[in-house]
Amino acid sequence: MFARRFATIAATVLTSYTALFSSVSNAACTSMIPADQLVTPGTLALATNPTLKPLQFIDGEGNLKGMNIDLGNEIAKRLCLKMSFMRMDFPSMVPAMSAARFDGIDTGMFWTEARSKSMYTVPYAMATITVVVSPNSKSTLPDIKDLAGHSIGVEADSYQEKWVRDQVKTIEAAGGKAVDVKAFQTASDVMAAMRAGQLDYSAFPSYAAGGFIKDGAAKMVLGGLGGSQTTMAFRKRAVAVAVAKAMDDMRADGTYAKILDSYSMQKLPAAHIELVGTGPG
Repeated sequence: MFARRFATIAATVLTSYTALFSSVSNAACTSMIPADQLVTPGTLALATNPTLKPLQFIDGEGNLKGMNIDLGNEIAKRLCLKMSFMRMDFPSMVPAMSAARFDGIDTGMFWTEARSKSMYTVPYAMATITVVVSPNSKSTLPDIKDLAGHSIGVEADSYQEKWVRDQVKTIEAAGGKAVDVKAFQTASDVMAAMRAGQLDYSAFPSYAAGGFIKDGAAKMVLGGLGGSQTTMAFRKRAVAVAVAKAMDDMRADGTYAKILDSYSMQKLPAAHIELVGTGPG
């Protein structure tokens, strides 16, 4: 009887202590981002295109997974915010963010100076472009100029589309045969077109190409092209600054390296992770 009563009292005390501790912890965790700087107060809403394994993808149970998902969740936790991901094709992201549908873009977007002037950008990793073919293809590509007379698929409005089109201008200006550049809504659409024989080559960010190659869906013919930083982007400067600080803290305590290393992603060489560019003003 005494033992039962003691157990009941102990359980009650433990429950009360846990509730008190949880309450104190939640109260102590206050976001540094003013509520009016977020689309939804208390929530960090980011858009992602879950077709680029291993950066972001949907697993067999329908859950979002990948490096950018892990980074987003950790950032939100450190900023004392609830994390909310919006699944969206890349070409729709920038206009949707401008329309205040979400706070930022977390999809492995390449950094460019133009983007750093229209959005608040926080570069966090490095990537290059890889050209691939179907796994049974006999095609080779010793040099990018050898695209002359061939077709190549890219994701629409992406860094790799701009880079490929710039190379095509050079090829054709030098008298080379025309190159047929075909743009698709998603990386999955590019792969589907290549499997259907509609493309000779496809160009992807190195991390996405690596996933397709690992799965046996593609074969690399040329890599290490057009190296650039990958970046997150935000509609509000205050949000970008807070995210940059959270990521820089993650870099200092080893969390950043742990996450990127687990996905074999190249880390940013800069000493700190910070807001880069002027943003929209």
